[in-house]
Formats: sequence, C-alpha cells, structure tokens
Amino acid sequence: MSPEATAEELIGLFPPGTRTDGDGMLTIGGCRLDDVADRFGTPAIVVSEDALRQRARDYLTAFRSRWPRCDVAFASKSFPCTAVQRVMVEEGLNLDVAGGGEILTALKAGADPARLVLHGNAKSDEELTLAVDRGVGLVVVDNFDDIDRLERIVPTGRQQPCLVRVIPGVEAATHASQATGHAGSKFGLMPDDARTAIARIDRSAKLRLDGVHTHVGSQLLDVGQLAQAVEPIAKLGTFDTYDLGGGLGVRYTYDEHPPTLDAYADAMVAQAKALLPEHSRIIVEPGRSMVAGSACTLYRVTTVKRGVVTHVAVDGGMGDNLEVSLTGQRFEATIADRVGGGETVSVVGRHCESGDQLVDGVALRDPSVGDLLAVPVTGAYCYTMSNQYNGARRVPVVFVSDGAARLVVRRDTWDDLLMRDVD
Repeated sequence: MSPEATAEELIGLFPPGTRTDGDGMLTIGGCRLDDVADRFGTPAIVVSEDALRQRARDYLTAFRSRWPRCDVAFASKSFPCTAVQRVMVEEGLNLDVAGGGEILTALKAGADPARLVLHGNAKSDEELTLAVDRGVGLVVVDNFDDIDRLERIVPTGRQQPCLVRVIPGVEAATHASQATGHAGSKFGLMPDDARTAIARIDRSAKLRLDGVHTHVGSQLLDVGQLAQAVEPIAKLGTFDTYDLGGGLGVRYTYDEHPPTLDAYADAMVAQAKALLPEHSRIIVEPGRSMVAGSACTLYRVTTVKRGVVTHVAVDGGMGDNLEVSLTGQRFEATIADRVGGGETVSVVGRHCESGDQLVDGVALRDPSVGDLLAVPVTGAYCYTMSNQYNGARRVPVVFVSDGAARLVVRRDTWDDLLMRDVD
C-alpha cells in the first residue's frame, strides 16, 4: 500500500461489511479484531462467515441464471477446512477434492460423496480405493495410469464415472507455479492422448465416461484466457459433462482489478453456448475467488527495528502464509486500530529465513511493539499451506458473524509438535 492510500481504500480489501469502531478498531462480522485476538491469540485467520456464504450464493446465481444445468464445485484445496467445506455444502455447492485427505474432510463436512470431484496428477491406489469405496461421483482421469488403477480397483459389476482431463494449450498470464493449461503441464493429457484415453474408457466395463475436464491456471485476471479453454474440449466430442475448471483471480492489492463474477460467468457461458451441446452439464470449480476475500490474518507486532529499512516483525510469517515466498504474491496490511497512511516499512515474519517477508513497502501508522496487525485477503491457500517451520504452531481459524466469534480450527499445542515422534 502506498502512503497515499486512504482508510476507505484499505478497508475495501477486507471482507464485505468490515468497518471501524468508535475508537478506530477494525470490526469484521460485527466483532472487534482486538477482542478476537485477545480471545484466540495470534496469529489467527479470521473468516467472515456471512461473506463466505454470500460468495457461494453469488456463484450459483451467476452461473445457473445463465446455464441452468451448471454445478459449482468448490475447489477445497484453496481452504480445506471442514468448517469451510460445510458452508459450501450447506449453500448447495459440490466439492472438488484433490486427494484422500480432502475426501475425508468433505465427508465429515456432510458432503454427498456423489457430488465430489476427485483430482490429482499422481493418485495412489490408496486414494482411488478410498474414492471408489466411498462412492465419489467423478474421478478426473489425468493419465493412463489412472485408467489402469481404476480398472484394477473398481469391483466387477460396478462402473466408476470419470472425466478425462485435457491440456487446452493456453499460456496463462499468471505466476509459473499457478499455470496449468500450457503444453508441457504436468496436469492432464494433450488432445490426441485425451482421445486415446476417451476410447479406452468407452471400452471399459468398469469405467463410465461422463465427459471432459480442463483448467487454465489460477489467479487469472483475463476472462478471455479462461474462456479459451472451452474450444479445445468441445472439439473432442459430444459428452454429458464439461468441467471448465476455475482460476478467476482476486484483488490482493490496489493495483489489481480482477473481472467481476458476472463478467466471468458471461465469458464462460457465452463460449459454452457457442460450442457445447445445449443440454449438457457444465461444472465450474472456483477456489481462490470463492474464499480469498472472506478472511484476514491477525498478528502481533513483536519488534520494530529502524535503520536503512524499518522492519516491523510479527509473530507469524511463512508458517501461516507461504504465498509470498512461493508465488511472490503481494499483500497489504494495516495496524488494526490505525487504518491507512503512515511510514513505509517492511513487515517480516518470525522464521529464520531472509525470505520470510510478509509485505514489503507497506504504509503503517506509528507501528509499535504489541500492536495488532491485520492482513486482508488471506482466505485462499494460507491455511492450506500452513506449516510448523521453526517449531511454529499452526494457526487457528475463527468464524465471525453477527457479533459472535467461534473457533472452527484450534491452534496447534506444543504436544502436537511431538505427537508423531515414535522414539
């Protein structure tokens, strides 16, 4: 954030309904952030449950109003917390799961296994057995080995519904680690190989081909690139189901201007209407754009070191937010009761790595030890990739709504750090 950014601009990055109390303290879901921090400690991920639910409803409305036979499958990997998955299930969404663990949390969340879509470029026998035994609705075949494994695992007399994942050949304008649809991607099959996989599944007594799947990448700010993926799968034939993936980008900073949900739905459905069978089923798989803006992370300032650069160190870092280190993602931040403006500083974490930097060049107003720091737009992939580096305890998740805060994931205990030791 530049020093010129206003408090209003900064608050606009927090979940809808965020405001300041009479003394300037940020409130989310009717809860003062200092009260949340005092009760649950820091670091902590704070989620506006109302924002989460509204986003799910908005997605369903946007797509089903344009294409009635559309399923929205939340990409669980973006926030694989049982409580988040439960919200999505309660709001009528399907769930996209990327491995055995996400199958189990989805089922614990109350998901109908028939409404799960299983992904993965290297599924194990154990995961596919779990999927088949639990009745997962769609397995996305990523490679020929998936077909071999499923034909061994599926019991005689049963059929497992499948989609074939296709590389659309789209060079996504995003970080290299978030691009999935280019030639050479580790995910899916090139069209000629996809045709071979489709033919094999068609011949199989144990597999049922429902359709095809594609995905371009994540954090895409151009809906045209997302829509380009439709034509390559349309050319593969007429199917019941076309899974168009996800990837819509979100606004992390003031410089980013992602497309609206309506613009995204317009672009995808326009291509579907032009290229796909009229009564086919389409699936979209939002992850980041479903959850990122519903949450923020709270920290305590532990050290302020002034010199060539003013370093404001907090009690978290790459243990609870790896997005900065892995993808170079930019975040913004504010002192929770002094929003907007101030001196330009570098917010750094507590971990023993020079790369443990949360936000470089952010304006904070009079940062001091003990201040509460709030970083918005942390609902996607921060919880997912939380870790115990340097003996850090993984952070809790707190839902806030109507002035009440409730813990949905507890913080690690010190005993949790030792519980897997066998000697």
